Amino acid sequence: MNITGRLMNNENDKIDTANMNEKQVSENTDEQPASNNRPMARKKRSGNPKALIEDLLTSFSLKVKRNANNPLGSPIENKLILYLNILKKIPFVILGDKIQEKKDSYANLQMQLKQARIPMSYEMYISNAIFYSLLCGIAGAILGLLVAYTIVSVIGLPGQITQLTFGSSTAWLLQFKELFIALLIIVFSTFSLGGVTYALFMIYPGFQASERKGKINRQLPYAVTFMYAMSKGGMNIIDMFKALAKSVNTYGEVSLEVDAIVRDMDYFGHDLRTALSNACEITPSDRFQDLMYNLLTVIDSGGSISKYFQDKSESYLLKSQTDQKGFLETLGLLAESYVTAFVAGPLFIIIMGVMMAVMGSGTTTMIYAVIYGVLPVGSVMFVVMISIITPSEMGEPELLPTRAELKHDIPQVPQQLQQQFDENGILIEENEEKVKQRQYYEGFISSKKQLNLKNTLKNPLAPMFANPLFSAIVTVPLALLVLMIPFALNMHTIVTPAHLVDFIDDKLVLSLFIVLIPLAIFHEIKNMKKKKIENNFPDMLKKLASTNETGMTLRDSINLMARSDTNSLSKETRKIWNDITWGLEINDSLIRFANRLRTQVITRSLSLITKANESSGDIGEVLIVAARDAASEQAMRRERSMSMMIYIVIIYISFLVFVGVIFVISTTFLSEMAAAGEKMAASGSSGGFLGSFDLDAYTQLFKHAALIQGLSSGLMAGAMGEGSVMSGLKHSIIMMTIGFLIFTLFI
Repeated sequence: MNITGRLMNNENDKIDTANMNEKQVSENTDEQPASNNRPMARKKRSGNPKALIEDLLTSFSLKVKRNANNPLGSPIENKLILYLNILKKIPFVILGDKIQEKKDSYANLQMQLKQARIPMSYEMYISNAIFYSLLCGIAGAILGLLVAYTIVSVIGLPGQITQLTFGSSTAWLLQFKELFIALLIIVFSTFSLGGVTYALFMIYPGFQASERKGKINRQLPYAVTFMYAMSKGGMNIIDMFKALAKSVNTYGEVSLEVDAIVRDMDYFGHDLRTALSNACEITPSDRFQDLMYNLLTVIDSGGSISKYFQDKSESYLLKSQTDQKGFLETLGLLAESYVTAFVAGPLFIIIMGVMMAVMGSGTTTMIYAVIYGVLPVGSVMFVVMISIITPSEMGEPELLPTRAELKHDIPQVPQQLQQQFDENGILIEENEEKVKQRQYYEGFISSKKQLNLKNTLKNPLAPMFANPLFSAIVTVPLALLVLMIPFALNMHTIVTPAHLVDFIDDKLVLSLFIVLIPLAIFHEIKNMKKKKIENNFPDMLKKLASTNETGMTLRDSINLMARSDTNSLSKETRKIWNDITWGLEINDSLIRFANRLRTQVITRSLSLITKANESSGDIGEVLIVAARDAASEQAMRRERSMSMMIYIVIIYISFLVFVGVIFVISTTFLSEMAAAGEKMAASGSSGGFLGSFDLDAYTQLFKHAALIQGLSSGLMAGAMGEGSVMSGLKHSIIMMTIGFLIFTLFI
C-alpha cells in the first residue's frame, strides 16, 4: 500500500475518532498529506518501509513549501508542527499495518482515545507507543552501560559482592561477577525506561478521559440550568445546543460534548436523535450519558423539554450538595491525619531525638531529617493531595465578546495622514487639511498618554490588586537586597558554614516576610472584594426578577437599581446604566460588567441572561433561575468555610502546642543540661557528652522547626478552608510570626 493511501486511511480513522470535536477535525484536515490532491487510483508502491518513509518526507517537503506560501503562524511554529507530525507518523508508517491486524485487542484503548479527545487513531497511537518505548529502551541500555562501567571499573564493586563464596560446582561463576552485575544493570535500565514509557502511553488516554469526566460532572449542573433557562425563554432544542456549544469559556467540557452533537448534525448530516445517541456512546461521563438518554426518551414521547431540564437541574443540585458533604468529610479526615502525622508525630520524634543526643546515645541527624525534610515534604504532599481532590473552578474566566468594540488603547495616526517623503527626502502630498487632521490625532494621542499616566500615578497599586503575584516584581528584589547587602559588607567575618547560618538566619526570615506579607495583603483584599460582590450578586438578580415581574423591562429595572446605594454592587450597577445611557445595548453593558469583575459565577449568570435576552424579551424566569444558581453555589462555599473552620482552629492549637513544647524543652531541660556541662567544665572534669553540648545550636534548630511548621500549617489551613494555597499565606505569616517572636524575645 502506498504511503499516501495509508496516511489517508489513517486520517479518515482520525476523523471518525474525533468526529465530536471541531478543533480536532481541523487538525486532521491539516495533517492530510500534500499529495492528497492526486488521483486516488494510482499504482501502489512497494511496502518497503524505506520507500514509505521517503514518500512521507517528500509529501511533507511539499507541505513545507505550501505553508511557506500561505503561513498561518510564525515560521518557527509551522516548522515545529511539521517536524512533530513527521515524528508522529514515521512509527505509523512502520508499524501501522501490524497494529491494525490486532484491532480487537485495542477496543478499550480506542474508546479511551475518543473519550479523551486525543486527535489520533489507535493505530498511530499504539505505533508511537511501541516505537518510542523501544527508543527509550535503547537509551536506557546506553545509560545502563555507562552506569555499569562506572560502578564496575571506576568505583569498584562493594565488599559484600567481591567477598561472595559459592559451592565448588558454581564457584566458576565468581570469575564473571563483574559481567553479571553489568548485564543486570543494563537489562534493568533498558526495561525500566522502555517499560515506563510504554506504560505511560497506555495510561494517559484513560487518565485524560477521567479528567474530562470530572470536569463534565462539575459543570453539568450549571449547563443544565442554562438549557432549562433557554427552554423557558422559548428557544428550541437545536438552537439551545448551539448556544451552549458557543459557551466553552463558561461551561468547559460540557460545551465541548454538546458541540460534538451540533457538529454531528451540521457536518455529518445526522438527525438529532442519532447525534444524541452517538454522544451517549463516547462520553466519559455517566451523568451526561444519563442526561442525553433521558432527553431522547422525552423527545420520542413528546414530553416537555423545559420540565425535563427543570427536574434535572434540581436533581443535579441535590447531587452537588451530596458530593459536597462527602468531600468535606474527606477533608476532615485529611486534616486529622495531618495533625497526627506531621504535628504530633514530628514533635514526639524531636523530643526522643533530643533526649538520645543529649544522653550521648544518638546523633542529631534524625532531628535534622525530621525538621528540614519530613515537615516540609510531608506538608507539601498533603497540600497537593487536597488540591487534587478539590473540585476547583475553571479559573478566571476569559473576556466575553461584545457586539460594540470599545478600544481603550492609545491610537496611531492613520497611514493616510502621516508625512510622506520622496526618494530625495522632500516632503510630498502635504496640504493644510492633512496637517490639521494630523494635529487633531496627535493632540488626542498626547491626551490619552497623559490620562494613562495620571491614572497610573493616581493608583499605582492597581496591577497588584488585579494580580497579587505582580507584587513579587518589587518585593523579591527588595528581599534580595536585604539579604545580600549585609552579607557583602560582612563577608570577611564569615569563615565557616556555621557562621554563615548564624549571620543570615534572621535576615532570611525578614526577606521571606518582605515577600509574603504584601502578597498575602493584595490577595486578601482582592479575595474580600470578590466575596462581597458574589455574596450580593444573587440578591441583585432577585431584585431584577421581582421588578421584571411587575412589568418593567430589563432596562428600567437596571435604571431603578442604579439609583440606590445599598451594597458593593451599587457602583457597578451605575456603571451598567452609564453604558446604556451612552448608547450601548443592554447585553453589551451586562457583558462589560461581567468582564470587569471576572468571576465564574457572574460570568456564567450574565452569559445566561444575555443569551436569553437575545432569544426572547421574557427573561423573568431566567433571572430567577440564575439567582437560584448563584445562591446555591454561594451556599455551598459558606458550608465548606463553616465546616472547615473547626479544623483550622485545630491546626492553630496543634501549632501552638508544638511551639510551646519545644520552647519548654529549650528553656528548661536543655538549659539545665548546658548549665551542668559548664559546671563540670569549670571543675576541671571533661564532662563527657555534657562537655560538648551546644545550647545555641539546639535553640536555632528549634526556631527553624517552629518557622517551618508555621509555614506548612498555614498553607494547609488555606488549602482546607478556602481551597487556595494563596489564602493560607495569612495563616502562615501569623504562625511564623508567633514562632519567630517566641524564640527571638524569650530565649
